[in-house]
Amino acid sequence: MKQKPNMNFWGLWNLSFGFFGVQIAYALQSANISRIFATLGADPHSLSFFWVLPPLMGIIVQPIVGKYSDRTWCRWGRRIPYLFIGAAVAVAVMCLLPNSGSLSLDNTTLIWGSMTTVMLFGLIMLMLLDTSINMAMQPFKMLVGDMVNENQKKKAYSIQSFLCNAGSIVGYVFPFLFTWLGIKNTAPEGIVPDSVIYSFYIGAAILILCVIYTTIKVKEWAPEEYNQYHNTEGNKTETEKEPSMITLLAKAPSSFWTIGIVQFFCWAAFLFMWTYTNGTVAANAFNTPIINGALDVTSIEYQSASNWVGILFAVQAVGSVLWAPVIPNIKNTKLGYTISLVLGGLGFISMAYITDPHLLFVSFILIGCGWAAMLAYPFTLLTNALEGRGHMGTYLGLFNCTICLPQIVAAILGGVILSALPLADNGAANQPMMMVIAGVSLLIGSAAVFLIKEK
Repeated sequence: MKQKPNMNFWGLWNLSFGFFGVQIAYALQSANISRIFATLGADPHSLSFFWVLPPLMGIIVQPIVGKYSDRTWCRWGRRIPYLFIGAAVAVAVMCLLPNSGSLSLDNTTLIWGSMTTVMLFGLIMLMLLDTSINMAMQPFKMLVGDMVNENQKKKAYSIQSFLCNAGSIVGYVFPFLFTWLGIKNTAPEGIVPDSVIYSFYIGAAILILCVIYTTIKVKEWAPEEYNQYHNTEGNKTETEKEPSMITLLAKAPSSFWTIGIVQFFCWAAFLFMWTYTNGTVAANAFNTPIINGALDVTSIEYQSASNWVGILFAVQAVGSVLWAPVIPNIKNTKLGYTISLVLGGLGFISMAYITDPHLLFVSFILIGCGWAAMLAYPFTLLTNALEGRGHMGTYLGLFNCTICLPQIVAAILGGVILSALPLADNGAANQPMMMVIAGVSLLIGSAAVFLIKEK
């Protein structure tokens, strides 16, 4: 097998630069979905169900993108066409989703009880947004697996982690920034504030510009050259071999499954964070009024807390950016992975007990350490184990199920767990305890790291 050449810094940078724009879109979704649906009238105990759609679409889309991009070759490449189409759809949906509450539709009650036609429209937009983000996101991981040698993969994924977190910072702070600039941060009941709507508009513009940059700068290898670097037989391309996904899973290396165990506990923890941080911060740190056991989502306190959540998520991204350069310097990969996840777990647990908005920065710096590890270590370990097997895109698409399945499980169980907590008559007071559960989950994931066998 011909050795992949070393790439200079800017070559590695260009491979992942579009990820910056994709992550802005993902950050806006992560930080504002609970806020948007709470504004539209969702009950805290059913809030986690709205988070089933994003990972559900990921578990469908990612393997399909992986499989068919393995079999694709055209003048624009094999991965880039998929990321460009995904980004274009995401831009359109980002302009529609935050306007869900502004539609001139009657609020006819549907089969889900309190769900209105407006909320149903929002759900459809969320489904389309996450589908398109997943379609745009996965090719960046595949490009690194395709074109970067083993010695540089940790560096390449660290650069990707940096761009990911830099994009997150931008997306997270947009609502806070626009409010500071004088754009309205409150709105009538059932309407999303302008500060959020404008954030999605600007994020969409940045997304398409970043993806265009990567499309212009990156030239993927032709099939013959790809085969030389990936040890496929003769001059045949992977497109001529079509084993089923079930067959590929049966032949997957053991690390595929052991890393998946770690992923399960990690991604379940972060799903709880994305779902319940708004309620936790609003209840603990902003003294949001409680009406009939629920937070008053139309209050200035709740909307201010939601803006502050964006700042906290940005602090998490800063923590991740600061920790990402440390990761390649920890020689023992599993030790570095474990330490990072333990720090993240402690950050989650501390959130439940901190009532000062600024002290929450410490919690989110620690969470950022865990997030950096989740972005870098799994794909480094897996792509090294997959070298020489072929079908890299399909395997990475299937591996994305280890990200999506735990989120689906956590989303389904979130409302059940919230109701089962001691203060079940007050959902507002229960939400901070969900952060403790998230922290324990991440600590279990850190212990599971030692099940992984490195190549």
